[in-house]
Parts: sequence; C-alpha cells; structure tokens
Amino acid sequence: MEITQEQKTYAQIIQKAWEDESFRNQLQSNPAETIEKFTGKKLTLPEGKSLVVCDQTDESVVYINLFAKPNLDDMELSDGQLEAVAGGTWNPFEWAVETGVKIGIWLAT
Repeated sequence: MEITQEQKTYAQIIQKAWEDESFRNQLQSNPAETIEKFTGKKLTLPEGKSLVVCDQTDESVVYINLFAKPNLDDMELSDGQLEAVAGGTWNPFEWAVETGVKIGIWLAT
C-alpha cells in the first residue's frame, strides 16, 4: 500500500507538533491557519465542517474518540454483507471499514 501525499503531510504535521511546542499550541488554537502556513497550501474543508486538533500526548490519560452516530436507515449492505448477516457471521468492525464508518477507541500508552 502506497502512502499518499496527504498521509505524508499529516505525518509531517504531527512530527512538527511533537518537536515544537509553539507549533503544537498554534495548531490547537487555530488549526486551519497553522496548517496553511506549514504546508503553504489553502486548506479547504467541506461546507459546515470545522477542524479541531486535540492534544493527546499526555501518556497518563486514556482517550476515547466519540464518532458521529451513523444513519443506518440510509445505508445499504453489499451482497457479501447480507450473506454474513444471514449466516450469523456479521462483524461490525469489518462492516465499518468497508463502509467508511469510523468506529474506534484510541488508547494513548
């Protein structure tokens, strides 16, 4: 699997935040502007969306990421997913990966 330019940039932002406390503070207080200055590119978010940076570097804290509740009424299962449900082998985590629904708990250790 090849790493995309977006993933490389994301890794560079995190690395810079780890190394530079001033950058990390700016990233938290004004993430879009800080990322634009760092990358030299305009950051465009979908309409109605905002960007929040949460500092999870405190190793004494366990973080739980609460994701948006999916609207299951508007989702359709693939034939493979329908077979899995019918056979009693449905795995909600595999389904989340396939459909792009974000499920997870991030543990900072």
